[in-house]
Amino acid sequence: MAELATELTSFMARYEQANNSHDIDRVAPLIAQDATYWFSDGSYDGVTAITAAIDRTFAAIRDEVYQITGIEWIVRTRDIAVCRYHFFWEGMVDGKPRTGRGRGTNVIVKRDGVWKMLHEHLSS
Repeated sequence: MAELATELTSFMARYEQANNSHDIDRVAPLIAQDATYWFSDGSYDGVTAITAAIDRTFAAIRDEVYQITGIEWIVRTRDIAVCRYHFFWEGMVDGKPRTGRGRGTNVIVKRDGVWKMLHEHLSS
C-alpha cells in the first residue's frame, strides 16, 4: 500500500508541476480522453474541451503559481483513486496581482499501466 501511496502522490506532484509550466502539452497527457472537469466557470467533457478551458486559464492568469495542499486519499486501489485537497493560486490578471483558493476533488484511474485524471472538481 505504501508503494501505491507513493505512485499517487507522485502523480499529483507531476500534475501540479505540469499546470505550473503553463504548457498545455505537459498537462494533456495526464488527463484521460473521456475525463470530465467541473470548474467554477462550467463543466467540460473530454480532453479537448478540458485542455481548451485550462489553456484559457493560462492565458488569463499570467505568471500563475498553483499549489495543491493537504491531499487526503478517500479511495486507493490498484486501478482507481479519489482524493480531496485545498488549492491556492496567485498570478497577474489584467496586469494586477490576484490570488484565489478553494477545494478540489479528483478521480484518478490507471489505464494501460499509467495514471490519468478522470475527473476534477474545483470550487472556490
